[in-house]
Amino acid sequence: MTVIEFDRVSISYPAAERPVLDTVSFALPEGDLCLVIGRTGSGKSTLLGAINGLVPHFTGGTLAGRVSVGGLDTASHRPRDLADLVGYVGQDPLRGFVTDTVEDEIAYGMEQLGVAPQAMRKRVEETLDLMGIADLRRRPLIELSGGQQQRVAIAAVLAAQPRVLVLDEPTSALDPTAAQDVLAAIGTLVHDVGLTVVLAEHRLERVMQAADSMLWLPGDGRVVHGPPGDVLAGADVTPPLAQLARVAGWDEVPLSVRSARRRVQAERLTVTPAPVPAASGGPPALTARRIEVRYGDLVAVAGVDLELAAGTVTSLLGRNGAGKSSLLWALQGALSCAGELDVQGRDPRRLSAAEARRAVTLVPQTAADLLYLPSVGAECAQADAESDAEPGTTAGLLRDLGVRVPDDRDPRDLSEGQRLALVLAVQLAARPPVVLLDEPTRGLDYAAKAELRAIVAGLAASGKAVLISTHDVEFAAGVSRRTLLMADGELIADGSTVEILTSSPAYAPQMAKVFAPAAVLTPDDVGRGLA
Repeated sequence: MTVIEFDRVSISYPAAERPVLDTVSFALPEGDLCLVIGRTGSGKSTLLGAINGLVPHFTGGTLAGRVSVGGLDTASHRPRDLADLVGYVGQDPLRGFVTDTVEDEIAYGMEQLGVAPQAMRKRVEETLDLMGIADLRRRPLIELSGGQQQRVAIAAVLAAQPRVLVLDEPTSALDPTAAQDVLAAIGTLVHDVGLTVVLAEHRLERVMQAADSMLWLPGDGRVVHGPPGDVLAGADVTPPLAQLARVAGWDEVPLSVRSARRRVQAERLTVTPAPVPAASGGPPALTARRIEVRYGDLVAVAGVDLELAAGTVTSLLGRNGAGKSSLLWALQGALSCAGELDVQGRDPRRLSAAEARRAVTLVPQTAADLLYLPSVGAECAQADAESDAEPGTTAGLLRDLGVRVPDDRDPRDLSEGQRLALVLAVQLAARPPVVLLDEPTRGLDYAAKAELRAIVAGLAASGKAVLISTHDVEFAAGVSRRTLLMADGELIADGSTVEILTSSPAYAPQMAKVFAPAAVLTPDDVGRGLA
């Protein structure tokens, strides 16, 4: 039974040079988990918005052709008419919340649909358990970490029991274990109750083994639909296993670590790991002693000691709510904290905001909060002026990140990945000695992450100390030589990236799993060491 059908669909916007979708046709059956892939800005969010009627009713775009969901034409049915049929979770969960606490948010959608109170209470309990957030039920939404907010947003949609679930970057703010739990829960609903899921994701390594079909948007208006292995073989989106297939000369892309490992064993491929380089770096750029952050009775950071050397890149890993973001804000001086903090003889807590930014700059998870001007060009020019940088510096950094948009484009009209790249460029223009990045790869495609790795490497080469808080273990494996692991506000591990990642099943990148016990982390490592 076909649940979602696009029949010669074209979607265009007045300022765009070409349609985002151009005469697109495909059909998805009931109980299908369809993965939508494509470069940043290729139109994935537009395609998802067309499924629940956000496009064209609330976007200003023009839709031609017919989008049918459960037999209903989205052109003549607004999102509210489809609310009991389609559940939608956008890229930024916080923007979609309408209540104050977790339990109220999960119940709100059911109240609007007229679900009976007894059934509503039962569904709230079931959904809290399904998403593993029962302990958060009475917590204020604003106090949750980004990953916790993402799980609540998915729970609020699932509680209404829609037939179709549309997810835009659902695991982007989740740690590896939480992402696996959420996807397992969604997979159970797909297989057991016939839920149809359309999911856009940049971190394909997390979800592609569960996909029944795949939609690839090349960025020229086309949509390529087919089995995941076939689509990935020709796509310009290359998750680690697709890169491995190209390095090894395989025609077919393995969709899971198990499949790749079996093929490696069958072909007797061996990899010789490169020697781990000795730790190197300049003098300390930042020294922190006994840093403690409290929110009332909650201790978010508990007596952390940390030293960052000039010319180094360090990754900070840990589950959602471990205290990573609180630690970064404390190091930047913007968050009240106890302890000693020294950045080349200065304490950022005692500097003005402008001076602190030149000492320690931070790109937060909600990067768009730093954008306030009406155009991309204005943001870039303002960043150049505030940073005493040459005109065009910020715009050049933005291009280096793989984002090319008109100067007159409103930042609010950019995709999540494009907005993040703009904020990265704005903050990096100040060229401070210490750079803190909080989930910088959220919303970025593989090509943009490669550009970001090059920029981070350039910052380290120029003597900057870079600390990156991330849930993206593949990015951490390729960008840093030192990795910290945080839990319950404490640093519980500090060592080389190879040592930390290969010793942890939860944080091991895919190449480490495929070639275990060989200590390789990335497809590039495999290419260099393949025998």
